[in-house]
Parts: sequence; structure tokens; C-alpha cells
Amino acid sequence: MRAMVDKLAHAASSAAYEWTPLMLLFSYCLGSFALYPLLPDTAHEVLWFVLAGLQTLTSISVATEATQAIRPTVNARRDMRRAAKDGWDKEQVDWPRIDVILVAYLPNEKDIILRQMRYALTRIDYPPDRLQVYVVYNTPTPIEPVESEMRSLQDDYANVEVVKVHGSKSKADNINHFLSLSHPRGDIITIYDTDHYAEPSALRWVAKRFLAGDVDIVQGRCCVYNYTETLVTRLVGAEFDIIYGVMHAGRAQVQGYGFFGGSNGHWNASLLRTLRMESHMLTEDIDSSLRAIVSGARIEYDTRVISYELAPTTVRSFNKQRLRWAQGWTQVALRHALPAVRRGAYTDANGWRSRIGLLQLLLYREAYFYINTQLFWILVGSLVTVLPQQGFHVFFRNFGGYQVAIWALGFNLVMLGVCLAITLRNQSHFVRWHGILALYALLPFYYVAVSHMAIFCHFRQFTGFSKWNPTKRT
Repeated sequence: MRAMVDKLAHAASSAAYEWTPLMLLFSYCLGSFALYPLLPDTAHEVLWFVLAGLQTLTSISVATEATQAIRPTVNARRDMRRAAKDGWDKEQVDWPRIDVILVAYLPNEKDIILRQMRYALTRIDYPPDRLQVYVVYNTPTPIEPVESEMRSLQDDYANVEVVKVHGSKSKADNINHFLSLSHPRGDIITIYDTDHYAEPSALRWVAKRFLAGDVDIVQGRCCVYNYTETLVTRLVGAEFDIIYGVMHAGRAQVQGYGFFGGSNGHWNASLLRTLRMESHMLTEDIDSSLRAIVSGARIEYDTRVISYELAPTTVRSFNKQRLRWAQGWTQVALRHALPAVRRGAYTDANGWRSRIGLLQLLLYREAYFYINTQLFWILVGSLVTVLPQQGFHVFFRNFGGYQVAIWALGFNLVMLGVCLAITLRNQSHFVRWHGILALYALLPFYYVAVSHMAIFCHFRQFTGFSKWNPTKRT
């Protein structure tokens, strides 16, 4: 009887642990919807001006970063055309040694890992005697014949080593195990998730940037190659073109720093061995970036360093991935915001640019989710209650009047159009222009949903919920 009681108590506790953040989010949404119709007209109008003003400032900031992405992306395309024309044979370079880590959670990647290994060993255009590939993986149970076939590739290629990490529960554990090995001697450590295809010349661009000096980490551009598979992959593919094709490059120009995003990242080997990865962080990549910035490391973003990855194919896998990312960003903000803002980035000669940028990235970003959702709920509350009962006159009066509301909407649409034009110019190989147009048309609704997910993750963090969900690859 006692065992049954304990089992029921444990089940009830687990259910409360899982469902409490969702109930808190439901309460937040219901309270937001009910609040605005109860406010006096003046308070409603003032609050709307504050929210709309913050949204407009955010739009200006995003559009500014987008325009600043033009020069580095144009220069990158010019360099890549020149390299494709002239080839690399003329380069008399003492190429640095690079250790490539393919990090894998085998149950999720057993269907793709062999082809990814073969691609890395045969298609990457880098001197074989200066390149070593390590497949660092974990699995809770043996998976055959995949593991045996992985090991057999070591007999066919001299520059590959398969490393099974026993007891690992995360990507960070796998990387830390690799860093504890004594025999890797690379000058640069390149980290790829196992679903990534690197552009054949990507590592040469990495090496050239390191040889130029004054850099500790290079983050490359990540693109999606299974774009046509499902509606979700189309959405993610277009979103990655916005994030990696435009915003990262622009932010690096405006704010004076880049950051490591988890894959297609290239580290000074000694720096990575010093910092390692924190396995208790849900986004150990962003955490390591901020620890690197605080330590004085120099991180740059390079659009010539391209890799292609698999986007989640289902809504379920997409939600799991984004919830982990959102809560991980919250963890990083709580841990690093104040030290990072005080320190600034090493590459920012003036200091103030990166401090403002890090404040925006770590603190304002988390607050913006509430600005975005409150704008949504103030609009929904007025549409449902004010408009049917009191008509357009009162409805628009609560939003500062018809002219003010239209000007605010129009200005934000212009900023959105600027970003759209630049994204279309920088679209990646597999993504189509109509997919980017479709995402931009849905962007207000998409980011309302993403903002609610982020607030849900704030509640998860508040209640102590922590669960690592690796993304399934097919």
C-alpha cells in the first residue's frame, strides 16, 4: 500500500512539475486579455503609446542591423567568386591543423551519421595531412550495425577517429570528453552537429581568418538544406536566412562582436580547452560564447564560412527545439548579463557599442517578449470588446487616433520591408524567394507565438524545470 501511495505521490508531483509553467502561461494570457478593456481610456492610450514606441525602437534597431549587413555580405560574395575562379592551388600557405568534431546523439542521428562522416572525409577541401575528423557520440544503448560501420571507416581513412562517450547525457559532455583526450593537436577546433554539410571551401576561409590574426572564435553561416520537406522546414529555412544571412552579420558590424551558435563554430583550441562546456546549461553554446566574451576573447562572424543543416520536420520537434533554446537563453541572461555588460567585447574599440548591444541581446531581448505579447493582447482585447460595442471612433481613440495608429503601423511595415529586401538578396542556396516572402507576411503572428513560448520558458526557469531534448534528425 505504501509503495502505491508513494507512486501516486510521485506521479502527482511530476504532473505538477510539468504543468505548472503551462498554467502560469494560461493565467498570463487570460489576465492580459481581461486587463485592457477594464482600463480607463486615458490609461489604455498611454500604455499603447509606450508599447508602440518600444516596438518602433526595436524595428529601427533591427532595420539598422540589416542595412549594416550589406557591406560584409557583398564583400563575402566577391571573395567567394574570386576563390572559385582562381582556385586555392596558388595559395602558398602553411595551413593550420584543424580538428573537426562531429557531435552526435546516436539514437537521433543513426540514419544520417554514416553519410555525414563520408562527406566530411571526402568532400571538405582542406589538406588531408592538416585535417583530423573526430566523431564524438553517445548512446544509451548499443545501436548496430551502425556503430560497427562507423568504426570500420577508421580502416578506410587515416584521418578519422570514432570516440564513444560512455555516461554522456548531453552535447557538452561529448565535447568535454574530447577536450580531455591527450592526443588531438589541432590549432583550431571546429564543431559541427552531425547533420551539417560544410561547404567544401569553408575550412580554408576559417584558416585564412585565423592566419590574419586578432580572432579567437569564428562563427560561420548556417543554412537549411531540407527546405522543401515540410511546411516547418520552409519556415525554419527562411528564418535562418534572416538570422544567419542578415542579422548576425549586421549585429557584428553595429555592436562589435559575434557569438558562437553551437555549430559551424571554429575555436582557438587552447581557448576551448580552457573554457570547456557547461553541461548543466541548456544552451551550452551561448553560455560558452558569453564566457569567452567576458574573458576577453574575440569572436567574429564570417558569411563565407557556410554549412548546411537539417531543420526540424514536424511541429513537435520544432517546439521541443525552440523551448530548449528559449529557456537556455534565459539561463544565459540570468548568469551573464551583468558581467558581459560591464566588460563589453574585446573587438569593440569604443566599448559602448558592445555594452549596449549585450544589454539589448541579454536583457532587453527577454523583456521584449512581454512588449510583443502585450501589444497583441491590447489589440485582441479591443477588437473583442471595444470595437463591437463602441465602434471605430472609440477603438482608434484608444490607440492614439486613426492617424497615429496608421503612421505607427506604416513605419513598422517600412522597417520590415527593408529587412525583407536585404534577406532576399542574401538568400541561401536551397531556400526560395517565395518562402521568404511568406515568412515575412506571417512574421508578426510567428513572433507573437515565439514570444509566448519564451514567456512559458521564463515560467519553466522560475519553477526549476530543466530537460534536455535533442533534436531528432532524419
